[in-house]
Amino acid sequence: MNIKPIGNRILVEPLKIEEKTFSGIILPGTGETKSSNMGVVVALGNIEVEIKLGDKVFFRPHSGVEIPDSDKKFLILEMEEVLAVIG
Repeated sequence: MNIKPIGNRILVEPLKIEEKTFSGIILPGTGETKSSNMGVVVALGNIEVEIKLGDKVFFRPHSGVEIPDSDKKFLILEMEEVLAVIG
């Protein structure tokens, strides 16, 4: 993937979550995992905050623009949609 966000945006690869019971048993289903509102930063636009490549971030649910690429999914997020950096 060769995408460089412009302006005050970042490119994030959302982390997947598996459906589990409280005791840790993975529930059978469609075999797919759901996206969470947490992801890893894979590209940066022209931002002036302390976010680096590889940082894990929390973002608002249902935010960003989805960019599909073969078997992966990416999101372009405005910095206002990022809630926190997981450190």
